Amino acid sequence: MSWGTELWDQFENLDKHTQWGIDFLERYAKFVKERLDIEQNYAKQLRNLVKKYCPKRSKDEEPRFTSCLSFYSILNELNDYAGQREVVAEEMTHKVYGELMRYSQDLKAERKHHLQEGRKAQQYLDHCWKQMDNSKRKFERECKEAEKSQVTYDRLDNDINATKSEVEKAKAQFYLRTHMADESKNEYAAQLQNFNAEQWKHFNNAIPHIFKNLQDMDERRTVKLSETYRSFAEAERRVIPIISKCLDGMVAAAKSVDQRKDSTIVVESFKSGFEPPGDFPFEDFSQNLSRTGSDGTISNTPKGDRDRDGAPGPRSDPKHPMSRTKNKLWLFGKKPKAPSLEDFSHLPPEQRRKRLQQRIDELSKELQKEMDQRDALNKMKDVYEKNPQMGDPSSLQPKISETICNMEKLRSEIHKNETWLSEVEGKQSSRGDRRHSADNHHHTPQGRESPEGSYTDDTSQEHHTPHQRSGPPQPGHPNPDPHEFDDEFDDDDPLPVIGHCKALYSFDGQNEGTLVMAEDEVLYIIEEDKGDGWTRARKQSGEEGYVPTSYVEITLEKNSKGAVTYI
Repeated sequence: MSWGTELWDQFENLDKHTQWGIDFLERYAKFVKERLDIEQNYAKQLRNLVKKYCPKRSKDEEPRFTSCLSFYSILNELNDYAGQREVVAEEMTHKVYGELMRYSQDLKAERKHHLQEGRKAQQYLDHCWKQMDNSKRKFERECKEAEKSQVTYDRLDNDINATKSEVEKAKAQFYLRTHMADESKNEYAAQLQNFNAEQWKHFNNAIPHIFKNLQDMDERRTVKLSETYRSFAEAERRVIPIISKCLDGMVAAAKSVDQRKDSTIVVESFKSGFEPPGDFPFEDFSQNLSRTGSDGTISNTPKGDRDRDGAPGPRSDPKHPMSRTKNKLWLFGKKPKAPSLEDFSHLPPEQRRKRLQQRIDELSKELQKEMDQRDALNKMKDVYEKNPQMGDPSSLQPKISETICNMEKLRSEIHKNETWLSEVEGKQSSRGDRRHSADNHHHTPQGRESPEGSYTDDTSQEHHTPHQRSGPPQPGHPNPDPHEFDDEFDDDDPLPVIGHCKALYSFDGQNEGTLVMAEDEVLYIIEEDKGDGWTRARKQSGEEGYVPTSYVEITLEKNSKGAVTYI
């Protein structure tokens, strides 16, 4: 249906309707704006969440567990998902919200133009109507005046007392008014004819044309809303395949979790390479007691064993760990952290071996890159020598020399690390051989427990000939006791001093069995580092405990281990 023919008299209502249509379009645009703001905030919060839980450590320090790697994969997929939400917001911004706002401005301008044309046509018709109405009123007034003049003339013409001049004057006035009435009648007729013509044009041409333009504008607005509704949905539909891939990636990451592989990584990460401690020997404290036939057997040692030995057993050293009542094993304690050393000597043997091997591999890769670069530069130099117009061969020499220097440095580093690696592998091999030999000779291997709860062997302190000690050992002599726990102290029988040390760093000694020391403080050494990174020391006040070997500068006495000073 056409608005021009059906709604010719509804100009004001159409004015209101078209304004409502533009308001509705802007309301939908506002809805889209809030929707894309939600998408942008959602994407931003997702990215912040991913950033918060992404590892902030270097790749070497990142966990290698499949559960961790799967979680990081999920974070990456979630980050991609957030990117797709941003794509949705961008699509809605440009193809929906921006388009609606531009179209709204165009509609407002077009509506204003059509309504102005309608008002102008209405104003012109009103003007014609006023002219016609004025001519009509004038004609009415002239007719009334003509009637009055006729009555006056008739009255004076029939009055015998009226003079001839009065009658002639009334007659002339009557003729004048009658003439003016006729002219007003003609003018009124012309204005009426003109108004009727303009009114026909107004309601049959001008208004239908204006209303048709308003109808077209409103229908285009409706179509535009339909298109933006579709664009709103399409913006979401376009990202569904990528979002599905993100979700599939999350599911694949979940399936890649392998509990057995994680358990293997735990073993590889924390394996120290130390051997577990052996069995503790039985200590017979009754061998020095006098026996008579009536006393019976006092010793816990079977009689057959005593007869077979033929001699009393060795006297137990009061420092044997089984005779102690105070046990300070740090199986679950926190290890005091020492500064990392270049040769990784602060690590257990197995971990040190792995770190050194890793460093050698990295240096080998860097060396290969430098070698490739050298070869490339030499080839380029040969090309320049054969074709001087392409470049100066001497210009490449500084770069070649620099590359060769870098290669020498890398080879030196590789050799140094390989030396350390050979040292670690040799120690592990010799330790295994010594333990195997000790087991074959039925000697219990003597273990030493570090503050971490890991064990190291010290075969240099093994003694096959028992001895008795009449008093505390004198300073300057090593402690020959083969059964000494690192975390135990005997206030009644102190260990001998074998050297002294100076603290390079302060150490708080918060864990049980450690010793608090201040920077530059001088301590006595009573037991060397057995390979676990801890040295046993004594303060001048007599307090004993363990300190990190890397925290102190140690000087051993000549009559203990030789004149050796190291850091």
